Amino acid sequence: MSRKLYELAAADETLLFSPYCWRTKLALAHKNLEYETIPWRFTEKDAIAFSGQGKVPVLVDGARTIHDSEIIAEYLEATYPNEPALFADPAARAITRFVKSWTEDVLHPLVARIVLPDIFVKLDPRDKAYFRDSRERAWGMTIEDINAQRPAATKALTAGLAPLRGTLKAQPFIAGTAPAYADHIIFGALQWAVLTSATPLLGEEPIIAAWMSAVLECYGL
Repeated sequence: MSRKLYELAAADETLLFSPYCWRTKLALAHKNLEYETIPWRFTEKDAIAFSGQGKVPVLVDGARTIHDSEIIAEYLEATYPNEPALFADPAARAITRFVKSWTEDVLHPLVARIVLPDIFVKLDPRDKAYFRDSRERAWGMTIEDINAQRPAATKALTAGLAPLRGTLKAQPFIAGTAPAYADHIIFGALQWAVLTSATPLLGEEPIIAAWMSAVLECYGL
């Protein structure tokens, strides 16, 4: 297959957990585009050196190589205009930009405070030193200290999900009557939590859990 997606994997290469890669997977499904998954790990920089940088997702679409989930989404929208739109119109694109900012500035840190210790356990041994060093420098504390704060972090996530919970009480998807890229962004963040957390995080969130199931069902995933 000429279309390939490099995705972040744990020691188990079927555990593909990056929130940014999930955005791209859903965007490809939305556009009805088939692709081959290439599992990738943090320390395998050489495997994606051809992209000119060192992070995933990296999409290879024939002769084109695109990296960064936002750039990939814009590429898919421009390259496959006859497939369902990710943004629909300028207003939807503007709202999606807000959703992206809220997800990355608010939701991602809330999730990270819970799942970083669990991710560390699941990583390939070759990735662990890199992960510990980079995350402990970013957070200013050890992974063990982050883990000790898990109960408070879980409560903070529950409170932080209030805007999403309220929205989904009023409509089936973030984008309205059907999922679009705004849904993909928030879904990616929560799928990150679901796939890596040692304890269920959405057990008390039936509305959000039902929305996640509906997104997957819409795309046959």
